Amino acid sequence: MSRRPTSPNVQPHAAATADFPWLAGAMLAVEASEVIRLRLEKFARGDQDSSYEAQLMVGEKIVAAFEAAASLCAGASAEAIVGRYREHVAANARRLSA
Repeated sequence: MSRRPTSPNVQPHAAATADFPWLAGAMLAVEASEVIRLRLEKFARGDQDSSYEAQLMVGEKIVAAFEAAASLCAGASAEAIVGRYREHVAANARRLSA
């Protein structure tokens, strides 16, 4: 494993995921579990839009899977695909936390 010099513009977690490629996957799992918790709370409360949330969740998963497959076919790295999934998860966490 080679050490890459870090510049002041690089976030510490970005350098860590470069040195430890499995870390991004582990972070995705942790972040996704938080979104699952937020969704389960919404469903348990019986919010008016909980059925919409369920439909949105399924649709987002299908779109994300097709996006990942297309990226893979276009030659994207696993790191890029996991990074994109993390962006989707972060957007869901922001939306559900509001």
